[in-house]
Amino acid sequence: MNEAFNLPFWAEIVVSAFVLLGASLALIGTIGLARLPTFFERLHAPTLGTSWGTGAMVMASMIFFTVTSGRPVFHEILIGIFVTVTTPVTLMLLAQSTLHRERAEGNPDVPASISKTPAADSDPKEA
Repeated sequence: MNEAFNLPFWAEIVVSAFVLLGASLALIGTIGLARLPTFFERLHAPTLGTSWGTGAMVMASMIFFTVTSGRPVFHEILIGIFVTVTTPVTLMLLAQSTLHRERAEGNPDVPASISKTPAADSDPKEA
């Protein structure tokens, strides 16, 4: 990459800061995945690390390629949008399926469902 040698000093600092921020957030998410005790706690740290870490990396990439190419580069935003949308959805699906499994197994540490299902013999018009 010969363009990297032509990068102004201010851009080097900004890009480096965003890369370090993104890598740090990914590392924190990885440490949380390895060290937290329960499945539900382990879901949270990597999800935040992925979302915010990817955002920082995308910002670094946008700044780097905008400065080196001399024109605005915005297609990296699509990557950020994709990760921002899919990561929380995946978190919710994993959490719901695990919660359903834990309830089906009768785990006493899992709270009961808060949704009330009407009894089969009751008339919904009476309520």
